[in-house]
Amino acid sequence: MRNKVIKIVGAGVVAFNIFMAFGWSFFKMMVRCKEQKRLIKKRWFQLSHIKLNHPRNKFETEYEAGKAWCMQQHMQDCYMKSKDGLVLHAHYLPAKNAKRFVLLSHGYKGNTFSDFAYMARFLHENHCNLLFIDQRCCGASRGEYITFGALEQYDVQGWSYYIARRNKKRLPIYLYGESMGAASVLMASGQKLPKEVKGIIADCGFRSMKGQVKDMAANWFHLHWVGLLLLRLDLFCRIFAGFRMKDADTTKAMEENERPVLFFHGSDDTYVDQKNTIYNYLICQAPKEMYVIPEARHLCSAYAAPELYREKVLGFFAKYDESSERKRVVSWMQ
Repeated sequence: MRNKVIKIVGAGVVAFNIFMAFGWSFFKMMVRCKEQKRLIKKRWFQLSHIKLNHPRNKFETEYEAGKAWCMQQHMQDCYMKSKDGLVLHAHYLPAKNAKRFVLLSHGYKGNTFSDFAYMARFLHENHCNLLFIDQRCCGASRGEYITFGALEQYDVQGWSYYIARRNKKRLPIYLYGESMGAASVLMASGQKLPKEVKGIIADCGFRSMKGQVKDMAANWFHLHWVGLLLLRLDLFCRIFAGFRMKDADTTKAMEENERPVLFFHGSDDTYVDQKNTIYNYLICQAPKEMYVIPEARHLCSAYAAPELYREKVLGFFAKYDESSERKRVVSWMQ
Protein backbone atom coordinates (compact mmCIF):
# COMPACT_ATOMS: atom_id res chain seq x y z
CA MET A 1 0.00 0.00 0.00
CA ARG A 2 2.82 2.36 0.93
CA ASN A 3 4.64 1.70 -2.35
CA LYS A 4 1.43 2.37 -4.25
CA VAL A 5 1.00 5.75 -2.53
CA ILE A 6 4.63 6.63 -3.28
CA LYS A 7 4.12 5.77 -6.95
CA ILE A 8 0.96 7.85 -7.15
CA VAL A 9 2.64 10.81 -5.44
CA GLY A 10 5.69 10.40 -7.67
CA ALA A 11 3.55 10.32 -10.79
CA GLY A 12 1.72 13.40 -9.58
CA VAL A 13 4.97 15.25 -9.00
CA VAL A 14 6.24 14.33 -12.46
CA ALA A 15 2.96 15.40 -14.06
CA PHE A 16 3.01 18.69 -12.15
CA ASN A 17 6.59 19.39 -13.19
CA ILE A 18 5.75 18.72 -16.83
CA PHE A 19 2.66 20.93 -16.50
CA MET A 20 4.71 23.79 -15.05
CA ALA A 21 7.65 23.25 -17.41
CA PHE A 22 5.50 23.99 -20.45
CA GLY A 23 4.28 27.19 -18.82
CA TRP A 24 7.86 28.17 -18.00
CA SER A 25 8.97 27.59 -21.59
CA PHE A 26 6.11 29.76 -22.85
CA PHE A 27 7.00 32.45 -20.30
CA LYS A 28 10.65 32.48 -21.41
CA MET A 29 9.63 32.70 -25.06
CA MET A 30 7.05 35.47 -24.61
CA VAL A 31 8.26 37.56 -21.66
CA ARG A 32 11.93 36.90 -20.96
CA CYS A 33 14.26 38.75 -23.26
CA LYS A 34 17.90 38.29 -22.27
CA GLU A 35 20.35 39.77 -24.74
CA GLN A 36 22.49 36.65 -24.98
CA LYS A 37 19.50 34.50 -25.93
CA ARG A 38 18.09 36.81 -28.57
CA LEU A 39 20.15 35.46 -31.47
CA ILE A 40 19.21 31.86 -30.63
CA LYS A 41 15.51 32.74 -30.63
CA LYS A 42 15.75 34.49 -33.96
CA ARG A 43 17.02 31.34 -35.63
CA TRP A 44 14.01 29.18 -34.77
CA PHE A 45 11.16 31.49 -33.82
CA GLN A 46 10.40 32.68 -37.34
CA LEU A 47 6.74 31.84 -37.87
CA SER A 48 4.85 32.63 -41.06
CA HIS A 49 2.73 35.28 -39.29
CA ILE A 50 5.86 37.24 -38.39
CA LYS A 51 7.24 37.12 -41.93
CA LEU A 52 3.93 37.94 -43.61
CA ASN A 53 3.24 40.87 -41.34
CA HIS A 54 6.67 42.49 -41.57
CA PRO A 55 6.95 45.54 -43.85
CA ARG A 56 9.83 43.80 -45.67
CA ASN A 57 7.27 41.39 -47.11
CA LYS A 58 5.99 43.93 -49.65
CA PHE A 59 7.80 47.18 -48.92
CA GLU A 60 11.42 46.17 -48.50
CA THR A 61 12.85 49.08 -50.52
CA GLU A 62 10.98 51.74 -48.52
CA TYR A 63 11.68 49.97 -45.24
CA GLU A 64 15.42 49.62 -45.78
CA ALA A 65 15.75 53.20 -47.09
CA GLY A 66 14.01 54.57 -44.00
CA LYS A 67 16.08 52.46 -41.65
CA ALA A 68 19.30 53.54 -43.39
CA TRP A 69 18.27 57.20 -43.03
CA CYS A 70 17.77 56.71 -39.28
CA MET A 71 21.19 55.08 -38.92
CA GLN A 72 22.88 57.97 -40.75
CA GLN A 73 21.56 60.69 -38.42
CA HIS A 74 23.69 62.13 -35.66
CA MET A 75 21.55 61.56 -32.60
CA GLN A 76 22.07 62.31 -28.95
CA ASP A 77 22.04 59.47 -26.41
CA CYS A 78 19.58 60.04 -23.59
CA TYR A 79 19.18 58.07 -20.37
CA MET A 80 16.74 57.90 -17.49
CA LYS A 81 15.84 55.51 -14.69
CA SER A 82 12.57 53.61 -14.66
CA LYS A 83 10.33 53.41 -11.61
CA ASP A 84 11.81 49.99 -10.83
CA GLY A 85 15.42 51.16 -11.19
CA LEU A 86 16.34 50.17 -14.77
CA VAL A 87 18.54 52.43 -16.86
CA LEU A 88 16.60 53.19 -20.03
CA HIS A 89 18.01 54.61 -23.26
CA ALA A 90 16.68 56.75 -26.07
CA HIS A 91 18.01 58.54 -29.17
CA TYR A 92 17.13 62.21 -29.62
CA LEU A 93 17.04 63.90 -33.02
CA PRO A 94 16.21 67.64 -32.96
CA ALA A 95 14.63 69.31 -35.99
CA LYS A 96 15.15 72.76 -37.47
CA ASN A 97 12.35 75.18 -36.64
CA ALA A 98 10.71 72.52 -34.49
CA LYS A 99 7.00 72.81 -33.91
CA ARG A 100 6.52 69.80 -31.64
CA PHE A 101 8.13 66.83 -29.91
CA VAL A 102 7.17 63.28 -30.88
CA LEU A 103 8.00 60.35 -28.62
CA LEU A 104 8.37 57.15 -30.69
CA SER A 105 7.48 53.92 -28.87
CA HIS A 106 8.40 50.73 -30.75
CA GLY A 107 6.81 47.28 -30.66
CA TYR A 108 7.41 43.88 -29.09
CA LYS A 109 11.12 42.90 -29.05
CA GLY A 110 11.71 45.52 -31.73
CA ASN A 111 13.69 48.71 -32.11
CA THR A 112 12.59 52.20 -33.01
CA PHE A 113 14.74 52.59 -36.11
CA SER A 114 13.02 49.56 -37.65
CA ASP A 115 9.45 50.15 -36.51
CA PHE A 116 9.50 53.83 -37.45
CA ALA A 117 11.81 53.43 -40.44
CA TYR A 118 9.27 54.77 -42.89
CA MET A 119 7.78 57.61 -40.83
CA ALA A 120 10.79 59.00 -38.93
CA ARG A 121 12.22 61.00 -41.85
CA PHE A 122 8.80 62.36 -42.78
CA LEU A 123 8.16 63.49 -39.21
CA HIS A 124 11.59 65.07 -38.90
CA GLU A 125 11.20 66.96 -42.19
CA ASN A 126 7.88 68.25 -40.89
CA HIS A 127 9.45 69.99 -37.91
CA CYS A 128 9.23 67.25 -35.28
CA ASN A 129 11.88 66.77 -32.62
CA LEU A 130 12.07 62.99 -32.31
CA LEU A 131 12.79 60.90 -29.23
CA PHE A 132 13.36 57.26 -30.25
CA ILE A 133 12.95 55.31 -27.00
CA ASP A 134 14.36 51.82 -26.48
CA GLN A 135 11.77 49.81 -24.58
CA ARG A 136 13.05 47.97 -21.51
CA CYS A 137 15.36 45.05 -22.39
CA CYS A 138 15.51 46.25 -25.99
CA GLY A 139 18.32 48.18 -27.67
CA ALA A 140 20.56 49.85 -25.10
CA SER A 141 17.92 49.81 -22.34
CA ARG A 142 18.41 47.48 -19.40
CA GLY A 143 16.02 44.82 -18.19
CA GLU A 144 15.23 41.17 -18.56
CA TYR A 145 11.47 41.05 -19.11
CA ILE A 146 8.99 42.48 -21.58
CA THR A 147 5.73 43.31 -19.82
CA PHE A 148 3.36 44.05 -22.75
CA GLY A 149 2.76 47.59 -21.54
CA ALA A 150 2.20 46.85 -17.85
CA LEU A 151 5.49 48.56 -16.89
CA GLU A 152 6.31 50.13 -20.25
CA GLN A 153 3.45 52.59 -19.73
CA TYR A 154 5.37 54.05 -16.78
CA ASP A 155 8.52 54.20 -18.90
CA VAL A 156 6.58 56.22 -21.49
CA GLN A 157 5.31 58.44 -18.70
CA GLY A 158 8.88 58.95 -17.48
CA TRP A 159 10.15 59.84 -20.95
CA SER A 160 7.26 62.31 -21.34
CA TYR A 161 8.44 64.18 -18.28
CA TYR A 162 12.02 63.90 -19.53
CA ILE A 163 10.96 65.78 -22.67
CA ALA A 164 8.83 68.28 -20.74
CA ARG A 165 11.75 69.28 -18.50
CA ARG A 166 13.81 70.14 -21.60
CA ASN A 167 10.95 71.70 -23.54
CA LYS A 168 11.82 75.35 -22.88
CA LYS A 169 9.50 76.66 -25.60
CA ARG A 170 6.60 74.56 -24.28
CA LEU A 171 6.06 72.95 -27.66
CA PRO A 172 3.27 70.35 -27.88
CA ILE A 173 4.29 66.75 -27.23
CA TYR A 174 2.76 63.72 -28.96
CA LEU A 175 3.09 60.05 -28.01
CA TYR A 176 3.31 57.81 -31.08
CA GLY A 177 3.36 54.04 -30.64
CA GLU A 178 3.31 51.02 -32.90
CA SER A 179 2.10 47.52 -31.91
CA MET A 180 3.07 46.92 -28.25
CA GLY A 181 4.42 50.48 -28.28
CA ALA A 182 0.92 51.65 -29.24
CA ALA A 183 -0.60 49.68 -26.37
CA SER A 184 2.01 51.23 -24.07
CA VAL A 185 1.20 54.82 -25.03
CA LEU A 186 -2.53 54.10 -24.76
CA MET A 187 -2.02 52.71 -21.25
CA ALA A 188 0.22 55.67 -20.39
CA SER A 189 -2.65 58.02 -21.29
CA GLY A 190 -4.35 56.84 -18.12
CA GLN A 191 -1.41 58.06 -16.02
CA LYS A 192 -0.52 61.61 -15.05
CA LEU A 193 1.30 63.20 -17.98
CA PRO A 194 2.80 66.64 -18.63
CA LYS A 195 0.24 69.22 -19.75
CA GLU A 196 2.24 69.67 -22.97
CA VAL A 197 1.20 66.18 -24.11
CA LYS A 198 -1.53 67.07 -26.59
CA GLY A 199 -2.29 63.81 -28.36
CA ILE A 200 -1.59 60.14 -28.99
CA ILE A 201 -1.10 58.16 -32.20
CA ALA A 202 -1.64 54.40 -31.89
CA ASP A 203 -0.86 52.13 -34.86
CA CYS A 204 -1.87 48.46 -34.54
CA GLY A 205 -2.05 48.49 -30.75
CA PHE A 206 -3.53 45.58 -28.84
CA ARG A 207 -6.13 45.70 -26.11
CA SER A 208 -4.48 43.55 -23.45
CA MET A 209 -1.69 41.07 -22.88
CA LYS A 210 -4.21 38.35 -22.07
CA GLY A 211 -6.14 38.89 -25.27
CA GLN A 212 -3.00 39.13 -27.40
CA VAL A 213 -1.51 35.93 -25.96
CA LYS A 214 -4.82 34.12 -26.53
CA ASP A 215 -4.91 35.31 -30.14
CA MET A 216 -1.30 34.30 -30.74
CA ALA A 217 -1.86 30.87 -29.15
CA ALA A 218 -4.91 30.30 -31.36
CA ASN A 219 -3.63 31.76 -34.63
CA TRP A 220 0.01 30.74 -34.43
CA PHE A 221 -0.02 27.48 -32.48
CA HIS A 222 -3.68 26.40 -32.95
CA LEU A 223 -4.19 26.25 -29.16
CA HIS A 224 -7.76 27.34 -28.49
CA TRP A 225 -8.10 26.31 -24.84
CA VAL A 226 -5.35 28.14 -23.00
CA GLY A 227 -6.92 29.00 -19.65
CA LEU A 228 -4.44 26.90 -17.67
CA LEU A 229 -1.55 28.17 -19.77
CA LEU A 230 -2.53 31.77 -19.02
CA LEU A 231 -2.79 30.89 -15.33
CA ARG A 232 0.78 29.61 -15.34
CA LEU A 233 2.02 32.51 -17.45
CA ASP A 234 0.48 35.01 -15.04
CA LEU A 235 2.04 33.18 -12.08
CA PHE A 236 5.53 33.39 -13.59
CA CYS A 237 4.98 37.05 -14.54
CA ARG A 238 4.12 37.86 -10.92
CA ILE A 239 7.00 35.87 -9.40
CA PHE A 240 9.83 36.69 -11.81
CA ALA A 241 8.88 39.75 -13.87
CA GLY A 242 7.11 41.82 -11.21
CA PHE A 243 3.79 42.45 -12.94
CA ARG A 244 0.33 40.95 -13.36
CA MET A 245 -1.13 40.20 -16.76
CA LYS A 246 -4.22 42.23 -15.93
CA ASP A 247 -2.00 45.31 -15.53
CA ALA A 248 -1.29 45.18 -19.27
CA ASP A 249 -4.72 46.36 -20.43
CA THR A 250 -5.84 49.55 -22.17
CA THR A 251 -9.45 49.53 -20.92
CA LYS A 252 -9.12 51.69 -17.82
CA ALA A 253 -6.90 54.23 -19.58
CA MET A 254 -9.23 54.55 -22.56
CA GLU A 255 -12.17 55.15 -20.25
CA GLU A 256 -10.29 57.89 -18.36
CA ASN A 257 -8.04 59.50 -21.00
CA GLU A 258 -9.01 62.99 -22.15
CA ARG A 259 -6.29 63.50 -24.77
CA PRO A 260 -7.17 63.06 -28.45
CA VAL A 261 -6.22 59.75 -30.04
CA LEU A 262 -5.53 58.92 -33.69
CA PHE A 263 -5.91 55.19 -34.36
CA PHE A 264 -4.55 53.23 -37.34
CA HIS A 265 -4.74 49.52 -38.16
CA GLY A 266 -4.29 47.28 -41.18
CA SER A 267 -7.32 45.25 -42.21
CA ASP A 268 -5.16 42.19 -43.05
CA ASP A 269 -3.11 42.24 -39.84
CA THR A 270 -2.77 38.68 -38.47
CA TYR A 271 -0.23 39.64 -35.81
CA VAL A 272 -2.52 41.98 -33.86
CA ASP A 273 -6.12 41.62 -34.98
CA GLN A 274 -7.91 44.83 -35.99
CA LYS A 275 -10.62 44.06 -33.40
CA ASN A 276 -8.17 45.40 -30.80
CA THR A 277 -8.07 48.89 -32.31
CA ILE A 278 -11.82 48.87 -32.89
CA TYR A 279 -12.33 48.02 -29.20
CA ASN A 280 -9.91 50.75 -28.06
CA TYR A 281 -11.60 53.26 -30.35
CA LEU A 282 -15.11 52.42 -29.16
CA ILE A 283 -14.34 52.75 -25.46
CA CYS A 284 -12.08 55.80 -25.83
CA GLN A 285 -13.84 58.77 -24.22
CA ALA A 286 -11.53 61.42 -25.69
CA PRO A 287 -11.75 63.03 -29.16
CA LYS A 288 -10.77 60.28 -31.57
CA GLU A 289 -10.27 59.23 -35.17
CA MET A 290 -9.76 55.73 -36.58
CA TYR A 291 -8.54 54.56 -39.98
CA VAL A 292 -8.46 50.88 -40.95
CA ILE A 293 -6.32 50.62 -44.08
CA PRO A 294 -7.53 48.00 -46.60
CA GLU A 295 -5.16 45.13 -47.40
CA ALA A 296 -2.48 46.43 -45.01
CA ARG A 297 -0.76 43.99 -42.67
CA HIS A 298 0.84 44.69 -39.30
CA LEU A 299 2.48 48.15 -39.20
CA CYS A 300 2.09 48.45 -42.96
CA SER A 301 -0.63 51.11 -43.10
CA ALA A 302 1.88 53.92 -43.68
CA TYR A 303 3.38 51.92 -46.56
CA ALA A 304 0.09 50.77 -48.11
CA ALA A 305 -1.62 54.18 -48.04
CA PRO A 306 1.19 56.73 -47.59
CA GLU A 307 -0.70 59.83 -48.73
CA LEU A 308 -3.72 59.14 -46.51
CA TYR A 309 -1.60 58.16 -43.53
CA ARG A 310 0.63 61.23 -43.72
CA GLU A 311 -2.30 63.55 -44.35
CA LYS A 312 -4.09 62.30 -41.24
CA VAL A 313 -0.97 62.54 -39.07
CA LEU A 314 -0.22 66.10 -40.18
CA GLY A 315 -3.88 67.04 -39.81
CA PHE A 316 -3.87 65.66 -36.27
CA PHE A 317 -0.79 67.72 -35.43
CA ALA A 318 -2.22 70.87 -37.00
CA LYS A 319 -5.46 70.58 -35.10
CA TYR A 320 -3.92 70.16 -31.68
CA ASP A 321 -0.80 72.28 -32.27
CA GLU A 322 -3.21 75.13 -32.94
CA SER A 323 -5.08 74.44 -29.73
CA SER A 324 -1.79 74.44 -27.83
CA GLU A 325 -0.69 77.70 -29.46
CA ARG A 326 -3.95 79.43 -28.53
CA LYS A 327 -3.47 78.42 -24.91
CA ARG A 328 0.10 79.78 -24.90
CA VAL A 329 -1.09 83.12 -26.31
CA VAL A 330 -3.89 83.41 -23.77
CA SER A 331 -1.47 82.55 -20.97
CA TRP A 332 0.99 85.23 -22.19
CA MET A 333 -1.75 87.89 -22.44
CA GLN A 334 -2.92 87.20 -18.92
